[in-house]
Amino acid sequence: MTKPTMTRRGLLRAFAATTVTAVPYAANATGLLRGAGDIRKLKMYASRTGETLEMVYWIEGEYIRPAMDEITYFMRDWRVDETRDIDPRTLDILAATHNLLDTNEPYMLLSGYRSPATNAMLRARSSGVARNSLHMQGQAADLRLSGRSVSNVARAAQSMGAGGVGRYSRSNFTHMDSGAVRTWGG
Repeated sequence: MTKPTMTRRGLLRAFAATTVTAVPYAANATGLLRGAGDIRKLKMYASRTGETLEMVYWIEGEYIRPAMDEITYFMRDWRVDETRDIDPRTLDILAATHNLLDTNEPYMLLSGYRSPATNAMLRARSSGVARNSLHMQGQAADLRLSGRSVSNVARAAQSMGAGGVGRYSRSNFTHMDSGAVRTWGG
């Protein structure tokens, strides 16, 4: 699969935007986030692939398809080079959480989309991997911020009142998803 590219027009629109504000307006994943500003963006890197991403994916009430494609590719299952569209609600939770944490540090993406084969392999190695993981639906991400504790990131994510938040303090990452509202871990 080739890496998708953003159009010149899309890039110009993205670079023209200067602020990010995404705040929750409902306490469930179906109602999710309404932007109080004009844009939403993500800033991440993936140490396994060496890739970085700083992408505006929503402007003035609309998701930008080329940006969504770029994020989908970035969050692919790198083990098998397979993609699945990432749920926009998941991206909104990640972006709003990052905004609440008031940091310019990018998330380190540990796991985004997982193919069923990768999920089964990880499940065989760890009891912490769900059989029907939302990672396989493109609805979850495991992330780390070196400048923030797992508890700090998890509290910010939980304040969204949307989706699941898992604390994996021993492994130093936070799980966020757009499934049912729930929390676990320590």
